[in-house]
Parts: sequence; structure tokens; C-alpha cells
Amino acid sequence: MIYVLYFIVFLICVYTARHYWFTLNRLFAFQRHPYIDIDTASWPLVTVLVAAHNEEKVISNILGALMTVRYPEGQMLVIPVNDRSTDGTRAIIDDFVERFPGRIQPFHRAAGKGGKAAALKDAMELATTEVILIFDADYIPGAGLVKQLVAPFFDPEVGGVMGRVVPLNVGTNLLTRLLDLERTGGYQVDQQARMNLRLVPQHGGTVAGVRLSALREIGGWNDQSLTEDTDLTYRLLLHGWKTVYQNRSECYEEVPETWAVRIRQIMRWAKGHNQAMVTYGLRLLLGKHRATLRERIDGALLLGVYAMAPVTLLGWALALAVFFRGVAPLHGVIAMFSLTAYAALGNLAAFFEIAAAARLDGTRKRICLLPFLILGFAVSIFSVSRAALSQIFDLVTGAELHWDKTERFRKVL
Repeated sequence: MIYVLYFIVFLICVYTARHYWFTLNRLFAFQRHPYIDIDTASWPLVTVLVAAHNEEKVISNILGALMTVRYPEGQMLVIPVNDRSTDGTRAIIDDFVERFPGRIQPFHRAAGKGGKAAALKDAMELATTEVILIFDADYIPGAGLVKQLVAPFFDPEVGGVMGRVVPLNVGTNLLTRLLDLERTGGYQVDQQARMNLRLVPQHGGTVAGVRLSALREIGGWNDQSLTEDTDLTYRLLLHGWKTVYQNRSECYEEVPETWAVRIRQIMRWAKGHNQAMVTYGLRLLLGKHRATLRERIDGALLLGVYAMAPVTLLGWALALAVFFRGVAPLHGVIAMFSLTAYAALGNLAAFFEIAAAARLDGTRKRICLLPFLILGFAVSIFSVSRAALSQIFDLVTGAELHWDKTERFRKVL
């Protein structure tokens, strides 16, 4: 038990150091943006997939925005993937098809397996271009975003591209403001630092792109995965393809406005991430593939992010048990203080990261909300732990994976 505690403390220290390393790199090191300045080129044909399941509240916003992006006429085809919608999504899509003939080709999916990955897998029969971009229906791309996401594919080693996600409903309530801070730290610092250090930027599954030949090489979309983006990240990595993060390629999303919706979102992310960890963890670390040593280590740490919440709770429980049972009390006290220190130093590392991101964004006033992030972290750690327990129970009972759609809050136009 003592050795398990020490191992947990070691893991916590590794993740804490990782936060600080990424933040210091983002603040003081050279920043890599190798493709962002490409503006004049022979732009390739591109297919844009828009995943939509009961999205009548938001689908018109993204389709309207895509019809105004700056991309050569006739070079871009938008495919709204209407996945078994029972609301007005289909009618809105068909209206856009009539208004913009030849520019939108709908894919109406009336049956089949649930989940975004399954819908994208079926829709791929319409995609014939080498470059494919993917957006969720609640996102709103800027006029120059398509070119910025396509530009990295001029590099033949690039298999995937990811842009930066920025919340658009920040001012709704405290939760949306806290999620804005989390997104800022995750993209402005974490993702860009991984790009700088040539580690493993994560494909986000939206505001993103993938090379068709790379997707075919790795076997297409995995409809068994709850988080097709994480799954795609590691299959591309294991097959020698690079994923590029474009920090200046911003797209605007709607974040959850209620804690219940946020908790369901976190739990789905955690289950999908843990699923990828079990599937690819050992293969990434020990298998024969072209990933570098630094990519193997960083990729493994990234896979373990959601596992750290239940591990930390287990550490607290073991430390208290060892101490109060009088088993090696000195070790118990050391372990308990170490884990308590994580509650301060570990969170301080995340606070430091988010504060640095806010400074880089030029919005320093948001830093006054940092103390409230403790609430968000508490909700996350228990939600993620609940997801892990639920996943273990589902594995024992043989229950099927269930994909939860994130509720939208925008009003229907």
C-alpha cells in the first residue's frame, strides 16, 4: 500500500511539472506557427463535413458562415451530415441546398449506429477530396479559417490539423466564464506548447482537418469510439503521420450553460479518453512504430489525463487509511501531506497555466475568476471518477457504449 501511494505521488508530481513546463515554454520559448502565413497558393479541392444531430438551433449559423469563407470558388464542397435528426435540422439544410446550388451536398442519415464517428464513417462515401475538414454544428468559422486549416496539408507528413476553439457564449453565467478559462489554458498553452516542443498536439474532432489517404491508411473512422478525435490522434501517430495545431486559427463554439450538461460532457470525454488509453497506451510506449521517444512519453501522459482523477481520489483514500490504521504512520503522514500538496501545487500549476493564457490573450481581467476554478476542478474530478467507475461496471456487465449529445442553448432562428 505504501508503494502504491508513492507511485501515485510520483505521477502527480510528473503532471504538475508538465503543467509548469508547458506554461514556461509558451511564455518564453520560440513559438512554432509554420503554416499560418500561407495565403497565396494553388488551393486544393476540399470537403467540409458538418456533424449534425438534432441541431435546428445552430445549423443555420455554421452553414451561413461557411458560405461566406474566403476560398476559391468551386474548390469547396460542404456536406452537412444530418445524423437521424428528429427536429427541423433536415428542413434547414435542404433550404440552404436550394439557396446555394452546387455548394452544399446533404447527407441525410435515417438509420444506423449512433454516434458522431459512425455518422462520419457513413458520410465518407461522398468525400472524394484529399483534404477533409470537420466541424460540429454549433461552431462558427471565420472567413479565413478554411485556408488556415488547409495550409498545413501542403506538407506531405501532415495527416491531421487542429485549430483553436474559443467559446462564443462566455458572458452567459459563471460556468461559461470558467469554461472559457479552461479552453484558454488548454489551447493557448497546452496545445501550442506541444506544437512548439514537437510532442503530440491532439486532434480535436472539430475545427479540424484530416488527409483522406491518411484516414484510409489507418482504417477510417472508428465507430466503436466515444471520442473519435482522441482515437484518430493516436492512430495517426502510430502510423507515422503528424498532427499540426494552428493556434491562430480560431473558431467559435457554444459551451455548456448548465452544470448537468457539463457533467455529461466531461463523462463522455473521460470514457472515450480512457477507452483510447486502454487501446493504445502499451502499443504507443512499447510497440514498433515511427513515433519519437518524446512523442511516446507525451502521448502516454496525454492518454492518462482523465485517469488521474480517480487515481488522486484513490491516493487520498489510501493515505488516510494508512495513517488512521497506524500502519507505517510516518509514511502515511508523508503520503498524505504530499497528496495535500498536490491540491495546492497541482492546482496552482493549472492556475499558473490559465493565468498565462489569459495574459497571452490580452484579457488579464479574467484572472480574477481563477479562485472559482476550484469549483470547476471539484466537479471535474468527481465526474471523471464517476465515469471511470461506470466504465468498469459497463465492462463487467457487457453494457454497450452510449454516446451523449451535448445540449444546445441557442435560440432557433
